[in-house]
Amino acid sequence: MSLRTLLFGRALRSEEQEEQKIGPLRGIAVLGLDALASASYGPEAALTILLGLGAASIRYVGPIIAVIVAVLLIVYLSYRQTIAAYPGGGGSYTVARENLGPFAGLVAASALAIDYVLNAAVAISAGVGAIISALPALQPYTLALCLAILAVMTVVNLRGVRESGVVFMAPTAAFVGCLGLTLAVGVVRSVLSGGAPVPVVPPAPLVAGVAGGASLWLLLHAFANGCTAMTGVEAVSNGVPLFKEPTIRNARLALTLIIAILTLLLGAIAYLSSVYHVGATPPGRAGYQSVLSQVVAAVMGRGTFYYVTLASIVAVLSFSANTSFAGFPRLCRVLALDEYLPAELAHLGRRLVYSQGVLILSFLSGLLLVIFGGVTDHLIPLFAVGAFLAFTMSQLGMVVHWGRVGGPHAFRSRLLNATGAAATGATLVVVVVSKFMEGAWITFLAVPVLVSLFHLVRRNYRRIEEETEVSGPLQLDNPPPPVVVIPLKRLDRVARKSIRLAISISPDVHVVQVRADEPNMGDLPGEWRRIVEEPCSRAGYAPPRLVVLRSSYRQFIRPLTAYVRQVARENPHRYVAVVVPEVVERRWYHLLLHSHRPALLKAYLFLKGGPRVIVINAPWYLRDTEDDRPASPGDPGRRVAGIRPR
Repeated sequence: MSLRTLLFGRALRSEEQEEQKIGPLRGIAVLGLDALASASYGPEAALTILLGLGAASIRYVGPIIAVIVAVLLIVYLSYRQTIAAYPGGGGSYTVARENLGPFAGLVAASALAIDYVLNAAVAISAGVGAIISALPALQPYTLALCLAILAVMTVVNLRGVRESGVVFMAPTAAFVGCLGLTLAVGVVRSVLSGGAPVPVVPPAPLVAGVAGGASLWLLLHAFANGCTAMTGVEAVSNGVPLFKEPTIRNARLALTLIIAILTLLLGAIAYLSSVYHVGATPPGRAGYQSVLSQVVAAVMGRGTFYYVTLASIVAVLSFSANTSFAGFPRLCRVLALDEYLPAELAHLGRRLVYSQGVLILSFLSGLLLVIFGGVTDHLIPLFAVGAFLAFTMSQLGMVVHWGRVGGPHAFRSRLLNATGAAATGATLVVVVVSKFMEGAWITFLAVPVLVSLFHLVRRNYRRIEEETEVSGPLQLDNPPPPVVVIPLKRLDRVARKSIRLAISISPDVHVVQVRADEPNMGDLPGEWRRIVEEPCSRAGYAPPRLVVLRSSYRQFIRPLTAYVRQVARENPHRYVAVVVPEVVERRWYHLLLHSHRPALLKAYLFLKGGPRVIVINAPWYLRDTEDDRPASPGDPGRRVAGIRPR
């Protein structure tokens, strides 16, 4: 078994694509981990902003989370309609493009792409933050742990959607089970104690804060940070085609389960943070503990269950990046089909996933982790802008959709989507204003940059299509054979194979030797008549012409290209075919031992050769069995491509 098969599994046939689709429960693991995991860093992000209030911060976490849950439920109801209206997937991009126009679609696509990349980075860094909460000695290795988890995520997703769902089902169940049990026990103890439970392990002490209450601006800022708990909600509508039949029903059920679990988690975490007096600790510093770590320790202690629960939280936080790995490649595919991204991104890989999109997401997320040191709090300010911009564009698009298609429930649906657009639009304004100077301006500027990039890609495809489009029958006005040019250093077996190829396709062959003071340069003029001209004449072929070029500045590619262009000018109605001899090793590491001049020559000829210059590879594989023995009299190769011996 090869290493490739061991890591990524066997190649899947196209007919197996239906078998790779998922049901609603597996859909939670594939598309819902982002939303579920955001319960762990959403409340903490809000409490981090309120650090300056000290003990007074826990007073505000409940109302803030309540508002976030209200917006979340509005968005949920809106996306249920989106799933039914656009079962082909594409989410915000498809809805905005079809109802608000191409430009609005690209804005939504840009927002979605930014959201997916940031989600992958934030999810992994939050998972590592949870690890460091349990094992503070690992803090110096924050970035290394982030990149290691990213590598694992990349390999798992390259193995296929179904397999990633299998891998993530167990940690998802452990996360919901362990955290759900912890929160349930904590709520029961709080109720039985009259709202003043005694923590098993006291949380980090809350220092005295500033006098007075929180300002409206501070509360809006905390709300904006806490809204990261809503990210990932759109993933199901983007990935509807991933579900088995009945597709719409399964996708809606998966979304409902995700939102129900998330709502319960957010409410319970906010409540227990208040009654157990759990606040945020400064991120990225010694002694840091996540809010969930403190809550679990306060309710259940720091025994075996604590570490099992923290392990499940770490796993789900880290694996919540899978939502991006499932959604980002499919977004790239839709954009590629519309010619806004390279066509390669629309092609399925060997495991029936869009491998190129997976690799691009992995690279961009890794770059963000390196730039920000893997610290969640440094990434949070960039995070929610893309998500809420995508939410808003999708809801506005659905308002137009219902006005266009009508129907018995159109007014009610339109009102619901309008309410969703207003709620997410207002939240977007709060997020942008409150986080602008903290780094949100980067996301704000990235959207028009991406839109411009998409337009440039499409313009390039349109230009190519205009230049290559043609109609009518193929024109064949007795085309003459090409002029063939072969660059040679010496008459070895590699060169002889190229000469035999050249004379089989044209009677006009130019063999060019560039004398550039190189070692092992053969004496072509001295050997030419005996080795080349006489055998060709005896066989009835026109002997190739030998051309020797002197290179005063020890260059090879430029003098040869200049000669090729000169031949093209002298033969304005013929193609010029440059045959490039090349030694090919069968092991990749052997490439380090050989010159890469043939590859450079081909690249230069593609760019500078001209419209009538054609490049032909003439590879010689080491241990090749081909030799110089003459063909037998009946060999049909003596009349290849219509060239007859003289």
